[in-house]
Amino acid sequence: MRDELAGFTIGVTADRRRDELAALLQRRGARVVLAPALRIVPLADDSELRDATRICLERPPDVLMANTGIGMRGWLEAAEGWGLAEPLRAVLSQAYVVARGPKARGAIRAAGLHDQWSPDSESCDEVIEHLVERGVAGQVIAMQLHGDRQPECTEALEAAGATVIEVPVYRWAPPTDPAPLHRLIDLVAGRLVDAVTFTSAPAAEALLRAAGDRAETVLEALRGDVLASCVGTVTAEPLVRRGVPVSAPNRARLGALVRQIVDELPRRTVTVKAAGHLLTLRGHAAVVDGELRPLAPAPMAVLRALAATPGKVLSRTALLRTLPRGADEHAVEMAVARLRVGLDAPRVVQTVVKRGYRLRVE
Repeated sequence: MRDELAGFTIGVTADRRRDELAALLQRRGARVVLAPALRIVPLADDSELRDATRICLERPPDVLMANTGIGMRGWLEAAEGWGLAEPLRAVLSQAYVVARGPKARGAIRAAGLHDQWSPDSESCDEVIEHLVERGVAGQVIAMQLHGDRQPECTEALEAAGATVIEVPVYRWAPPTDPAPLHRLIDLVAGRLVDAVTFTSAPAAEALLRAAGDRAETVLEALRGDVLASCVGTVTAEPLVRRGVPVSAPNRARLGALVRQIVDELPRRTVTVKAAGHLLTLRGHAAVVDGELRPLAPAPMAVLRALAATPGKVLSRTALLRTLPRGADEHAVEMAVARLRVGLDAPRVVQTVVKRGYRLRVE
């Protein structure tokens, strides 16, 4: 098949670049569930940002720690609105500029500033280690925050003798409409998506927070059937800390993230031979002898259960446990019938009288 992700369902938790990421995944055949876990609230009119800007003008920083491209652009745009853009650029041009990643570096250079250093890992920890080793005692450091405060970074620099000016350019807030996020949580808990993408660490935290008392169920799904795909190691940290095996590209880019998913998801599929056919199970479809056959959730659940133990007879009671709550044994029969029609290979699923069903593997 030309569409590498055809038959897979992927959740997207990003807000700002969700359409771009969704388009990249859909272009490769995936079904996408959009569910922003957070939204960015700009602080252009916020008094804290204005105060931090004035402090930078009064006490020109020796070091500028630029964490994000959107943050640096937002800061300079806000300063433009206050008539402070040129004075701010003047003081920042004298600072030792550290750009945490390429997006921050791009914003720095677009503003006519010059960056002197960036970490290979794009992590704040490596930036702090570099600055402390370089020596910051007696220096003023302007730290452009990315979302929430980073007290551990500030404290480490202050412990090394620096004065830190925290610059809050935007903050995270819950999505305006939480319904899509709760729907995605339902899908993850029910193993009805194949992967969930994360482009920021706060988004991962927000998903688990929104899950509430189902957070452990969601984590168990992410530890097993559902791939947690993160844009980079910094984004992955909240999940790694909770024992989730994550997939992350070497370069923190959306294109690289999609390529990683294209490489990894097909390798996680189950392939069986039954009744002379080759079946590969994907998230919401089966590939039968190279042909994609989309299936509804109930027939797909039955096929997964049968494919887990090819040739073994599963009773209606056992298959009933794979279906949504409230289903009865008649629902199992209907799901099997729909499965046979959907596969367009009726001999694949064999009825064993008075016992149940199995995949015909002989």
